[in-house]
Amino acid sequence: MYLISLIGNLLMTSLVCLTSKLHTPMYFFLCNLSVQDILYISSILPKLMAITLTGDTSISFPGCIMQMFMFVFCLDAEFFLLTSMAYDRYVAICKPLHYSVIMNNRLCFLLNVLCWIAGGLNGMMHSLLVSNLAFCNLQDINHIFCELKTILAISCSDTSKIITIILIEGLFIGIIPFFLILSSYIFIISTILKIRTSEGRLKAFSSCSSHLVIVILLYGTSLGFYMRKDTEHSQETDKLLSLLYIAVVPMLNPLVYSHRNKEVLNAMKFFFKTPK
Repeated sequence: MYLISLIGNLLMTSLVCLTSKLHTPMYFFLCNLSVQDILYISSILPKLMAITLTGDTSISFPGCIMQMFMFVFCLDAEFFLLTSMAYDRYVAICKPLHYSVIMNNRLCFLLNVLCWIAGGLNGMMHSLLVSNLAFCNLQDINHIFCELKTILAISCSDTSKIITIILIEGLFIGIIPFFLILSSYIFIISTILKIRTSEGRLKAFSSCSSHLVIVILLYGTSLGFYMRKDTEHSQETDKLLSLLYIAVVPMLNPLVYSHRNKEVLNAMKFFFKTPK
């Protein structure tokens, strides 16, 4: 899964950077999503593979904090990038005549920078908060990586304020962007249904369906993990949900976005074309 994710996202990034026909806002955001996925999986899965192969389950405290920072940073950035991509699709389908004016280079760059900065600042805040907590004894982390909620559970300090922050962030970083995406798709579907030809409807829907699949997978698993109450029987379920959004979603991203996408497939054919 790690190799498929790494190769797929590197290929997608290379295609977007090297193919002039893919220098559009949609592929600009997709390229950033692929870079984010590479950082995401490379901060978690190699350590998990090393643990599986060697049996050495230890991790240093700085290494754990760094892993947690990358997790929060990349997950938040992905939420914001998917929201930006939904807005791009909304403008492209609902306001096609104004698309080039609205989704100009300046706005795309600004949205992209804000996605990365917001994710980085939130990751840094949680890293600083957790690094100041007390851990009384050598503790076992009952998870597949240094996940924020699991680390808080083994601390002997009062973590109620941090848990409250997580719940509030769940509203602003998770639920509000999700409803913005949902609202965009309500307008998009309404506009698609007004298209007279079936070919036109199919073309418009195919440009959005891949994004919608990833949104449902990511939001369904991550919000399901962070917004529900913890129980003694939920730990194994938590690990499974975490594996879905730290491994499965990054692996599916390049596959889903390239499937039946003529622009990406043509770029891939040109990229791998053997010179005569």
